[in-house]
Amino acid sequence: MTGSTKKAASGRRAFLKGATGLVVLAGAGGVWRATETGVFSAGEGPAYAPWRNWRTEQVSGEMAIVQAGILAANAHNTQPWRFHVEAQRIALYADHDRHLGAFDPFRREMMLSLGCALENMVQAAALQGLNALIELTPGRLDAGTTTALDRPVAVIRLERGEPATDSSLYDAIARRRTHRGEYDLGQSISAELQAELIDQISDQEGVHTLLYSREDHPGTMKTLGTLMVQATEEIISDREMAADSAAWFRFDPDAIRHHRDGVTLDTVGLSPVRNVLAKLAPAPSPAEADRIWFKRTRDVHVASAPMFGLITVRDLYDQPSALTAGRIWQRIHLWATSHGIAAHPLNMPMERVDREKQLGQAPLTAERLRAFLGEKEWHATFGFRLGYANAPARFSPRRSVDQVVIEA
Repeated sequence: MTGSTKKAASGRRAFLKGATGLVVLAGAGGVWRATETGVFSAGEGPAYAPWRNWRTEQVSGEMAIVQAGILAANAHNTQPWRFHVEAQRIALYADHDRHLGAFDPFRREMMLSLGCALENMVQAAALQGLNALIELTPGRLDAGTTTALDRPVAVIRLERGEPATDSSLYDAIARRRTHRGEYDLGQSISAELQAELIDQISDQEGVHTLLYSREDHPGTMKTLGTLMVQATEEIISDREMAADSAAWFRFDPDAIRHHRDGVTLDTVGLSPVRNVLAKLAPAPSPAEADRIWFKRTRDVHVASAPMFGLITVRDLYDQPSALTAGRIWQRIHLWATSHGIAAHPLNMPMERVDREKQLGQAPLTAERLRAFLGEKEWHATFGFRLGYANAPARFSPRRSVDQVVIEA
């Protein structure tokens, strides 16, 4: 039997084993639980409507730009944004009720998320023939303090210009997904595409992006992967961090319908059969969920990554730098989507840097990252992997525009 034949046979056995499990569960009342947990309705209902109707609704101008903003990447799908809309002006506010707590004590990832929304809005404005002039609010990110609620983190002023000639990034907005599944190590991202990506993001000063491929940097990939796995283990050992993360898990349709946010079973990257089985099973305990996350980080996210990347800044806690880094990540993700490339943030080491700083602990993770980068002036603020996946990622829930636009 050839290697490919063995692999195919193994895949068939896995499918048959999973299918048999489904039959047994259904016979034991699993059909009722399947309905209760949304096995047959993945990605359906009002919580997922923003992905499908943002380009079909009869909306233009500033509100159409906000519609693009709410589809941006963001930490734990917290969607930590509010928008105030006026003629030719959109103010972006942080929603501090959506803070990740000990997981993001300085609100650095919140600002990264808001930067992602800014980039989507810039792309949407350009397609309407509008130049989006962005004013970033100066400030520093300090634990325990928040940007004043009446003070936006950024303001977009819209001026008439020429319609964009290249709509590829805009077209990718509603197709972009965080892909937490397995990537194909047999398919690498070509040097030509890597160069195109770097060219796509080279216009933002004060932010550098580093790419490491398994083909060209195997030792570097191994070292960075080890840092990611180690940081994941340390997060799990920190019960406050783990609990603040688990608060955003949505394991049943009622929670999804009510909150329209968070990480769902549909988005953790399981195969179709495993996804169904996970929905039929009782919700895991926090400890079990942590064990699953650690195992998938080590055995799937890191092990199957053809490429890692780091976005670096000079000042980790400068608010405009965090917003700009978020814009860069969103652009990377849109570009990847437009080329059929999957993308997935892997920010565990940077999250540990923040937590150690908050607690006044020895900066062990910061020192590991500094040794990895080999310099002191640039600091990693965002990590990710890129690659080709064999299956598409699934929708995440989203709040509607009406839920995030605020009055003056």
